[in-house]
Amino acid sequence: MSEERITKSQFKAKALEYFREVELSGNTVVVTDRGQPTLEIRRYRADRRSPLDTLRGSVVEFKHPLDPVAEDDWEAWD
Repeated sequence: MSEERITKSQFKAKALEYFREVELSGNTVVVTDRGQPTLEIRRYRADRRSPLDTLRGSVVEFKHPLDPVAEDDWEAWD
């Protein structure tokens, strides 16, 4: 699959055409604003896996899984 980059004004003028192109080809269209990517249009793919199957294998490291966890042990991302 490939990716096509277009400006917001190009997308506005031919939105339905881009939707059809993505639907038929499976390619991705990235819409930019002043040269920066702002939107990605891609074909919808339903993930039919259960939440546990989706997360399986995603833990990189898990030391001491049976130790209690205190409030100060959690990291918060701002």
